Amino acid sequence: MTENLPFISVIMPVRDEAGSIHETLASLASQDYPKERTEIIIADGMSADGTRAVIDNFALSHPQVNLQVINNPNRIVPSGLNRAIRAAHGDIILRVDGHTTLPKDYLRACTETLVNTRVENVGGRMLAVGRTPFGEAAAAAASSPFGVGGAYFHYGSQPKWVDTVYLGAWPKEVFRAYGLFDEEMVRDQDDEFNYRLRSLGGRIWFNPKIYATYSPRDSFPKLFKQYFQYGFWKVRVLQKHPKQMSLRQFAPPVFVLSLVCAILLALTASWGWYMLVSLAGAYFLASLAASIVAGKGKKPAVAMLLPLAFAAIHLGYGLGFLVGLVRFAGRWKDKTGRVPEWPA
Repeated sequence: MTENLPFISVIMPVRDEAGSIHETLASLASQDYPKERTEIIIADGMSADGTRAVIDNFALSHPQVNLQVINNPNRIVPSGLNRAIRAAHGDIILRVDGHTTLPKDYLRACTETLVNTRVENVGGRMLAVGRTPFGEAAAAAASSPFGVGGAYFHYGSQPKWVDTVYLGAWPKEVFRAYGLFDEEMVRDQDDEFNYRLRSLGGRIWFNPKIYATYSPRDSFPKLFKQYFQYGFWKVRVLQKHPKQMSLRQFAPPVFVLSLVCAILLALTASWGWYMLVSLAGAYFLASLAASIVAGKGKKPAVAMLLPLAFAAIHLGYGLGFLVGLVRFAGRWKDKTGRVPEWPA
């Protein structure tokens, strides 16, 4: 009987998602989970591209969907998540972003996994699907261990305990026990929350039967900027939770720092050119080898763009991390952050 099923609150922090949010909402409207046991709460970060109009039109054409929009004047993801959590009535809180689409059993799969495992957070695969040749290359790079290191939700195929998952689904009481999202973390707020959850005894379960489709950035500048922000805010995660970092996450900043040093040496000493060429050449060969593997079966144009996509990820993240080290240099003893109480 449907009244015995957990009530789900889908929370969506969005800003300027006019081009993709209709598709996301349509995938939510087609879920096989009972609509009378579901609500959708969209925290809009004061969008300026017509996102609110798209949402309003969708609500008018789908009156059976329990949907509400709340304002997120701070405009950033963690504050949007927290406002939506506070407004939620569900037994289960389930995050969806405005540029994802879901299979029709997504809500049911998350709910059944939570009920069966009794853990604090569950999730699954992020299936990156590009809409342009560069977007396809970015999707392939994001699904490659060379591109994203050991983030299991990018390519995992077996159920297991993990450090983090894509999006996430939580029993509502988790936020009473572990706190809300840190509103200092413009990016990487999920990393910070999941580490805090695990450090206090919480568990995270990866179920490969759960997956969502994600549209990656479709140009080099956009992808570079995204990963620059990831690297920049990762410094604050490191400062608050030093044990959260793994060696693989230091590889991009070490590479970028070495590259900068090699360039400076090349400008002042003739032998510096040998170091620069050796370093850049080694990276190019590694990137080329990874592109051959990741580009197998892809269109030639996509395969040729893969080295650029890898470079955007690695250079963006590495440079962002180095800039973050400078920006947050005086905050190594500051581990507080801004985790608001709930309820407020």
